[in-house]
Amino acid sequence: MAKTSHFHGTKINPTKFHWSQMKFYLFLIPLAIFMALPIVYIFFHAFKPIDELFAFPPRFFVEKPTMQNFSDLFSASSETGVPMARYFFNSIITTVVVMLFTVLISTMAGYALSKKKFRSKKYIFEINTVALMFVPAAVGIPRYLLIENVGLIDSFFVHIFPLLAMPIGLFLVKQFIDQIPDELLEAARLDGANDYFIFMKIIVPLVKPAIATIAILSFQLVWNNIETSTLYVNDEGLKTFAFYMSTLASQVEGNTVAGQGMAAAASLIMFLPNLIIFIFLQRQVMNTMAHSGIK
Repeated sequence: MAKTSHFHGTKINPTKFHWSQMKFYLFLIPLAIFMALPIVYIFFHAFKPIDELFAFPPRFFVEKPTMQNFSDLFSASSETGVPMARYFFNSIITTVVVMLFTVLISTMAGYALSKKKFRSKKYIFEINTVALMFVPAAVGIPRYLLIENVGLIDSFFVHIFPLLAMPIGLFLVKQFIDQIPDELLEAARLDGANDYFIFMKIIVPLVKPAIATIAILSFQLVWNNIETSTLYVNDEGLKTFAFYMSTLASQVEGNTVAGQGMAAAASLIMFLPNLIIFIFLQRQVMNTMAHSGIK
């Protein structure tokens, strides 16, 4: 039930539109439009012909939309010797596998660090927290040496194994599970539930917002990743769709001008999955941020 104030009998949180909310709309609607402009620009930019791509001053909206950029994009893949479907297949497989295992590892580790008692538990979580401080560039050389020593160079698994460790995922899940009452788990154990049942039937349903957040973060990490294909893979057939998209502008016989149309179309293709997955899971993401203490 919405609360009612004693001032003119108006509701503090009206369930339907009320003129008192207009001041918020006057601020939020222009802000939302401003924040949506880059997204709108990506869509229009992908359908611009060459003359509009290089028009000065730059044009925000497309005047003569064309599908030529997408046609050139799909026809150019034959020039590399590897069909574009192969790059796309590599990205789909690596993205799905990393998403599934990252969610599984983060939730299981978060459950153990939050509700289990064992030695050095506190220090393990502190090490994970410290790992959040390091940007990928800072550990680039140690990571390369480790990948080389374990024999992952120029293999398909190099797209998967180095990305399974996600410190931010473990941090989010652990903070979320900390808020689950211990009494709930004790009651389940008294009823004969084992750890597997508690994890699957109690923990996982209660941390769905955190799981959705990890899924989005891992998807973006893998789908947009070009570092692995650039540094660790020499076989063209093992490289990913993101890497192929990033090299389009320079593939048209060295003519970067002609490649800008394909690059614009590629940017839209790379952006759409991120937008779609966030639209469907954004509510869960907001719930996770509210419960994890991240502002």
